[in-house]
Amino acid sequence: MSIILIRHGETALNVARVLQPADTPLSARGRHQAAAVALRFSTTAIGAIVSSDLPRAIETSQAISAASGVAVRFSSLLQERNFGDLRGLAYDGLGFDPISMEEAPPGGESLDAIRERTTQAIALLREIRATIKNDLLVISHGFFIRTLLAHHVQMPGNASTPTHIDNTAVTIISSNAPHQASLINDTAHLTGELRDDARGISGV
Repeated sequence: MSIILIRHGETALNVARVLQPADTPLSARGRHQAAAVALRFSTTAIGAIVSSDLPRAIETSQAISAASGVAVRFSSLLQERNFGDLRGLAYDGLGFDPISMEEAPPGGESLDAIRERTTQAIALLREIRATIKNDLLVISHGFFIRTLLAHHVQMPGNASTPTHIDNTAVTIISSNAPHQASLINDTAHLTGELRDDARGISGV
């Protein structure tokens, strides 16, 4: 059995390329994406669902919970990187790339801090996975998932960590360390206008 990582559905600020405040909800299109990924897992044997406690992840996880009948538990360890005082600002107008900056933005979180949080999170996920018989579904955020993959997961073959995680993309890793990825950034459940066009920002 596996740990299945899922990014939340689209938000209006994803599309607008704005660093998102914590309370950002899904857009109408994001809710349709969440319904699509929920349908994808509606017939899967799910042992547990754990989600970030930010609204865009909560909405996505609740759609999956409603379709599967499995309750959701929440953890702040799965939150997106906190960009502090930069939240609410347009990414393209900053004149620098806050996603790659090592230091913490004012009131925010450094790269070292989120790396440490992914270490704590993967330990929590392993603990939960050890108590259930079936797959563990994890709903989180683009930059968080990328960081977790980069520091805790072995990519298949010559694959590298993706630079963009699509909205509601599915990534599957093995339950035990060293974690092996068997599926990366898959959006087979999204069709037509629901597909992520990668113009938005993955990680803010």
